[in-house]
Amino acid sequence: MSQSLPPPDMLTRISLPLALTGVLALAIGWTSWYTVPSDSVAVLQRFGKFMTEVQPGLHFKIPMGVDTATILPVKRQLKQEFGFTTEGATNPDQSSEEPDQESSMVTGDLNVGVVEWVVQYRITDPTKYLFHVREPGATLRDAAEAMMREVVGDRTVDEVLTIGRQEAESEALIKLKRIVELYGLGVSIDQVQLKNVNPPTPVRVSFNAVNQAQQEREKLINEARRDYNKVVPLTEGQKDQRIREAEGYRLKRINEAEGDVSRFNAVFAQYQKAPEVTQRRIYLETLQSVLPPVQNKIVVDEGMKNLLPLLNLGQKTSTETPKEPSK
Repeated sequence: MSQSLPPPDMLTRISLPLALTGVLALAIGWTSWYTVPSDSVAVLQRFGKFMTEVQPGLHFKIPMGVDTATILPVKRQLKQEFGFTTEGATNPDQSSEEPDQESSMVTGDLNVGVVEWVVQYRITDPTKYLFHVREPGATLRDAAEAMMREVVGDRTVDEVLTIGRQEAESEALIKLKRIVELYGLGVSIDQVQLKNVNPPTPVRVSFNAVNQAQQEREKLINEARRDYNKVVPLTEGQKDQRIREAEGYRLKRINEAEGDVSRFNAVFAQYQKAPEVTQRRIYLETLQSVLPPVQNKIVVDEGMKNLLPLLNLGQKTSTETPKEPSK
C-alpha cells in the first residue's frame, strides 16, 4: 500500500509555526548574553530602570528587550575634537559635523581666529553619565565650546597665537572642570590642549607677514641688546681701569712731591745752620752721583798751565775699547 502525503496547505500550517518558533528561539538565545570588554563596565537596566553595574566578562540577561546593557569605556581615555575631525573615530561624540563653525572665535581685540583644540576626559561615574544629564557627550561638547570662547574672548589674537597659549590651556582646564562638576556629568577632565590657532584663511597671508615682521623686530632688538651687553660692560671696565690708573698716578705724584718737599725742607734746615758745610756736602754728593758713569777721569789743579803737552792723547788707555777700522 502506498502512503498518502498530507496536502500542501497542511504542510504550510505546520512548517510556519516551527520556523517562527526557531527564529524566536534564536533571537532569545542571541539577545540573552553579552560581553563586557576589559576596559569597560556595563550598566544594566530592566524595563528602563537601573539595576546594577556589571564588570568585564561574559554575562546573561533577560532577552527580548527586558534587560538592556549599556557598555561604557571607563578605563580608557576619551577625547573630543573641536575644529577638525579624525577619520576612524569610534566615539560618536569625538567630532562635530560642522567643525569650521565651532572653531571660528572672536578674540578680545575684536579679531577672528580659527582655534582647534582637544578635550581629553574619562568616565568616572557611569550612573551619572547615563542618567543625570540627557545626552552627556553633546552636553560636554557644548560646555567645552562655551568655555573656550570665553577664554579666547578674554585675550588678544597675539596672546592666543603665541605667548598666551599655555595660560589659555590652564585656564580652560580649570573652568571646564568646574562646569563638569556643576552639571554632574560623571566625567573627569584630564587635559585641554590647543592644537592649531590660525587667522582666517582670507587674511592668513597678511597676518603671517605681520607676524614675521614682528619676529624680525624682536630678533633685531635681541641682537642689539646682545651687542649692548657685550660692548657697554667692556667700556665700563676700561673706564674704571683708566680711572684707577689715574688715581694711582695722582697719588704717586703727590707722594713724590711731598717727599721732595720734606727732603728739601730738611736740607734747607741744615743749610741755615751751616751754609758752607751743607754746600760742600751737596757738592760732594753731586760728584758722587755724576762721576761713576765717566770711565776716564783727569784731576788737575786749576792753576796748572801747559796741560796739553803732558797728556799723551795719542795712546789709548787700557780702559778704552779699540774702535773697529772703517771699511
